[in-house]
Amino acid sequence: MLVSYKWLKELVDVDVTSAELAEKMSTTGIEVEGVTSPQTGLSKLVVGEVLSCEDVPDTHLHLCQVDTGDESPRQIVCGAPNIKAGIKVIVALPGARIADNYKIKKGKIRGMESLGMICSLQELGLPDSIIPKEFSDGIQILPDEAVPGDSIFPYLDLDDEIIELSITPNRADALSMRGVAYEVAAIYGKAVHFPERTLLEIEKPAADEISVAIASDKVLTYASRVVENVTIKPSPQWLQNLLMNAGIRPINNVVDVTNFVLLYFGQPMHAFDLDKFEGRDIVAREAREGEELVTLDGETRELVAGDLVITVGDKPVALAGVMGGRDTEIDDASKNVVLEAAVFDGTSIRKTSGRLNLRSESSSRFEKGVNYATVLEALDFAAAMLTELAGGKTLAGRVIAGNLPTEPVQVSSSLSYVNARLGTDLTADDIKDIFKKLGFGLEISGDSFTVSVPRRRWDISIQADLVEEIARIYGYDNLPTTLPESGSTVGELTTSQRLRREVRTIVEGLGLSEIITYALTTPEKAVEFALKPSNITELMWPMSVERSVLRQNIVSGMLDTVAYNSARKNTNLALFEIGKVFEQTGNPKEDLPNEITSLAFALSGLVTEKDFQTRAVPVDFFHAKGVLEALFTKLGLEVDYVPTKDIASMHPGRTALIVLDGQEIGFVGQVHPQTAKDYAISETYVAELNLDVIESHYHKAHVFKEITKFPAVSRDIALLVENSVTHSDIIAAIKAAGVKRLTDIKLFDVYAGENIQKGFKSMAYSLTFQNPTDNLTDEEVAKYMAKITASLEEKVSAEIR
Repeated sequence: MLVSYKWLKELVDVDVTSAELAEKMSTTGIEVEGVTSPQTGLSKLVVGEVLSCEDVPDTHLHLCQVDTGDESPRQIVCGAPNIKAGIKVIVALPGARIADNYKIKKGKIRGMESLGMICSLQELGLPDSIIPKEFSDGIQILPDEAVPGDSIFPYLDLDDEIIELSITPNRADALSMRGVAYEVAAIYGKAVHFPERTLLEIEKPAADEISVAIASDKVLTYASRVVENVTIKPSPQWLQNLLMNAGIRPINNVVDVTNFVLLYFGQPMHAFDLDKFEGRDIVAREAREGEELVTLDGETRELVAGDLVITVGDKPVALAGVMGGRDTEIDDASKNVVLEAAVFDGTSIRKTSGRLNLRSESSSRFEKGVNYATVLEALDFAAAMLTELAGGKTLAGRVIAGNLPTEPVQVSSSLSYVNARLGTDLTADDIKDIFKKLGFGLEISGDSFTVSVPRRRWDISIQADLVEEIARIYGYDNLPTTLPESGSTVGELTTSQRLRREVRTIVEGLGLSEIITYALTTPEKAVEFALKPSNITELMWPMSVERSVLRQNIVSGMLDTVAYNSARKNTNLALFEIGKVFEQTGNPKEDLPNEITSLAFALSGLVTEKDFQTRAVPVDFFHAKGVLEALFTKLGLEVDYVPTKDIASMHPGRTALIVLDGQEIGFVGQVHPQTAKDYAISETYVAELNLDVIESHYHKAHVFKEITKFPAVSRDIALLVENSVTHSDIIAAIKAAGVKRLTDIKLFDVYAGENIQKGFKSMAYSLTFQNPTDNLTDEEVAKYMAKITASLEEKVSAEIR
């Protein structure tokens, strides 16, 4: 919200600097982003009257004689298409500063001396979006009453100070000049004084021209007035200045009046050309699926059920609360005007404006709320302004459908409740003074009091809201600073935080570097490495296709980082990331996705580089698997690795699923060569784990156990098994023997070839036994080996060699 300080001072008697006001507002609940003045950086700009204007042959230039209040006219060469004799213009004198600190100097153009510059508003630094259309391609023409030689700043209100407010949703009442005036008046204990306009009506009833109806419970009220015989012309300069300083482009006197009322009351309004109606029955209803409307910006909008529209003859003429329709817009030929003031459901307006990416000043106010008590007042005010500025005749009466509660809201509390929350000793007189400043009614009975909250403050409904208002106006800096007494508590990490920290420490200790990649990616990459792809969650307004959907895996983003580094000759990479992936099992347009914490890493290049005595060692599957084994060992978890060919982007012969307690928690393996080629990377190994599942199996660190003083005993065993038998199968068979003294199992040899039956392989294991309380005898170890042998023969049909 951009607030004109000049305008604000007309509404409330405040006589402090804009900087002081900004500081005071920020400390009482409405944050001020900053204070600027349009004239900052500009100098030596005066009013000039063009006395004569001669075309320069064979050019677009004009040789002008301009009266700038000096003894003699000033010759200036100007190329603007709308320059002509008899108009008042902005002149930058030699030595003047205009936008971008550009200094104007005397010079010659095509051999003609030019003693200054005739300026457009763009050349003064005003953005194109707020410059009146009639002057958007040329110079600004000043009002006839402008005096040559005078500074142009007062004529265009460039000497104003613009206060930019950061309005939170709960203080949408400050999205109007009246709302800001009430706030400033409360801060400084002043009174507001709002100008009134008397509405003169003719005898002809407005109800003879139009009728109004509501056909949706999302429309709370709809009110209209008819103004006939208006003259469409530019608004007076003061009105154009107000709108431009508020960031709104002046259009014409009718449209500008509706925008003025929007800024003044915070009440969105719209003006229709009555003569363009194909009927006289105005109905506010919900759109039908597939209906279309061409809005004022010339875009054809396809409507869906739930959008609110204003219809005439059952044909949409406006997108309610968002933007009007082109077919009924006000143009230079308009004579009869229908003014609209309504209240629409904020949720519906937000959904429509969001779906169409069509945010407007009106939609933002309907989304946050409007003052019920001034809807009709704003309508009458706009009609009175049209009578004054457009010469229109207002027909008698309003045409209204629906009604709104306008009486104050009663909210009760007590002095003890307030003082207990604020730590103060406020009295009944203090409370009276505070609510008097706010303009609220108050009734006190003993310790209790009831506040009559006007409808302009729809954010106040419970007693906690009253406490906040009291604290704001009383002054946060006046509240006691003593901290409340409370028992001390011991801070502690959650299980999730503890797991992430431990995983990060372990993986960094293994030589991997942490990175952070985008959670947004393309639709294809979002599901590329996902074990169980789900519905895609798309952004409504993505910055680009590359950042349009939420990821369902981290690996694809890491491969982009690998490719970025590889392209810059940084090929030996060991990277990891702990982040969120997003699983969408519901309706992507309505339901939020499930957030899953994942760990992913990528390994590429060499583990050990070649030197004079060491050969180069490239990354392989077993190195990637070793990282996981070290991680799971530190976490005290046992997992199984199951070969898989089901992940299309992974190498079918070098990829395994990771299974924890019967549940798939991730995968590890080599990126498919074709996928690696698509990413422009070399041979790369990746893994991704579901940390949320790991967390459910994660426990605190093991309690220290004293190292036994009794020696361990090792035995080797060689097995002949079928090729289909896996290492995991053998480990499970050995453990199934139930030997309590078995402390370690290591595979040290796998052989298949000569002297081995076809379809079979030889696997050799080293088994370690240890008794923590006594020495083991050979007879005990022999019994253990016999039990293990029997289990192997039974479970995997092993032949002991």
